[in-house]
Amino acid sequence: MSNNSHDTVHDEAHTGPIKNPKQLLLAVFFSFVIPIFVIIGLVYYVTADNKPAAGAVEVEKALALRIQKVGTVEIRDANREMKTGEAVFKAQCTTCHTAGVAGAPKFGDASAWGPRIKTGFDALLNSAMKGKGAMGAQGGGDFDNFEIARAVVYMANAGGGKFPEPVKPAPAK
Repeated sequence: MSNNSHDTVHDEAHTGPIKNPKQLLLAVFFSFVIPIFVIIGLVYYVTADNKPAAGAVEVEKALALRIQKVGTVEIRDANREMKTGEAVFKAQCTTCHTAGVAGAPKFGDASAWGPRIKTGFDALLNSAMKGKGAMGAQGGGDFDNFEIARAVVYMANAGGGKFPEPVKPAPAK
């Protein structure tokens, strides 16, 4: 028959990583010690005071926006040299009026400016100051009202208008 004894069959069927009692004791020891250290580490992390709160940065920014001052004061040099209409156009208006973005009349296009020029200088200036369509108030710029008026005259005259250059009002005494 076969040469296999009962002991040989038993050893072949039950093989694994643990071969002796010393390895068994180490495996049992580490299977209890490692989870204990993991639990201690988690408890320390949860009870620590210096961990960042979730979303703390966004909360601080939102809080700063909610408690900001209602108004701001901006100090400008009243005696600075006023920019010409061409300089204001190049600095602010050229972005939309050169390409005709969002229905803006193109610079120098008499057919687009004609109906607008017929409404008069005051209507054009009002549109520039308060905004119209996609254009923001004062074209979204940081210019004096007098400079905006100069830019309106510059653009309208390039489109066929005959508006005189605005005169800066005398300072109030």
